Amino acid sequence: MPHEDKKIADRVQALRDEIHRHNYLYYVLDQPEVSDAEYDRLFDELSSLEKQFPELMTPDSPTQRVGAPPLEAFKTVRHSLPMLSLGKATSEPEFLDFHRRVLELSGADQVSYAVEPKFDGLAVEVVYLKGLFSLGATRGDGTVGEEVTLNLKTVRSIPLRLRGKEVPERIEVRGEVIMNKADFAKLNRDRETAGEPLFANPRNAAAGSVRQLDSKVTAARPLTMLAHGTGLLSGKICPTTGTPSPISSSSVSR
Repeated sequence: MPHEDKKIADRVQALRDEIHRHNYLYYVLDQPEVSDAEYDRLFDELSSLEKQFPELMTPDSPTQRVGAPPLEAFKTVRHSLPMLSLGKATSEPEFLDFHRRVLELSGADQVSYAVEPKFDGLAVEVVYLKGLFSLGATRGDGTVGEEVTLNLKTVRSIPLRLRGKEVPERIEVRGEVIMNKADFAKLNRDRETAGEPLFANPRNAAAGSVRQLDSKVTAARPLTMLAHGTGLLSGKICPTTGTPSPISSSSVSR
């Protein structure tokens, strides 16, 4: 590679690394180091260089979050492992029946439960190959879902590349794409001002936003992903305690 070409390639990579670092500081640690204006300057420089030298474009570049031309239809994706849905108990007798089944199936004399709020959104799976975001899909019927890779790439809390050097060969990260209540209220206010139909609730707004054939619409919606589990995992065993896993409920990208 000629000296000048290598200099440009090095600058592009440096910009990507710097922007990803600022995204992590901003979205995960809530400790931004630069102003929005400085961030925009770095982003604009990277975008300009990638337009001048398209051969330097990479799938994990921060510029690849703006959406793509509309699709005619979603493709289907078969999950490596079934994406099971949660059961529910809405009364004390139903919970006691659930508890009885747990004791019978586990053979234990007693069990302890951990309780946490359920975030209601759209269940999705994000597949990383060698740390790179390679596929996104909805849960669908649990066996087959819809491919929404382009749409999920616009969700800024989903990293395009996992942090760290030692990442699994393949990891299927599962979670919910949601819309926070405050963001939902603002979205509806903006739609009301524009004379557009209002969304019924945050869950419908989130699900409808992910299932857009035009990913640019998804990119304009205030979505976030909360990761809570994995499907197929190969190449490396992720720690369950002590060390953060490769993707968290609020992982990178401004």
